[in-house]
Amino acid sequence: MTGSGDGRGHGGETNGRAAPALFPAVLIHSLDDARAALAAEQPVTLLSAPGAALSAGCLWWRELVARARAAHPATPAIDVLDCADGAGQAMAALRVGVVRLVLWPGAPGWHSVAAIAAARGGFVLPEAPQVQPPPAQPPPARPPPACPPPAQPPPAQPSATRPLAPRKRSAGPG
Repeated sequence: MTGSGDGRGHGGETNGRAAPALFPAVLIHSLDDARAALAAEQPVTLLSAPGAALSAGCLWWRELVARARAAHPATPAIDVLDCADGAGQAMAALRVGVVRLVLWPGAPGWHSVAAIAAARGGFVLPEAPQVQPPPAQPPPARPPPACPPPAQPPPAQPSATRPLAPRKRSAGPG
C-alpha cells in the first residue's frame, strides 16, 4: 500500500493510467462507521473492508453509501468497494452502478474490468489505499449500566463432627 505524503492519492496505476487522487481513506465495516466518517465534515474516501464485495456484496455497499451520504450530503466523499480477487463481483458492482473498486491485479479480466469502470466514470485500483485512523467517536449519551457486584458465596455450614447418638428403641406392644 502506498500513498503520497499528504494523505491524498494512491500510488500505482489503473489500467495504464496514474491512479486517481483520493481523499484520506477510512475503513468502513458498517453504516455507523460511514456516518461517523462523513460526520467529521472533512473530505473522505469510504473504503470497504477487504474483500467486502465477496462477503457482503455490492448492493450492500451501494445502499450503505447512499444512506450515509443522505445523512451528510455536504461532505465530499469518494466510495471504493474492495473486491479482492473477485472479478465476477467487480463486474456485478459495475452493473449496479458501483464504479470505484479495488481488484487485485492477478484477478482474471482485470484490464477488462478496469476499462469498463473507466468508461462508466470510475476506476479500479490494484490495491487498497492507505487507511487513516477512524474519526473520534463522541462519548455515548449516558454510560452503560454497571454490572452488579459478584454474588457472595453462602456462609459456611458447621460441619457435623459429633457422632450421632444411637436411637433408642421404643418398647412396642408386646
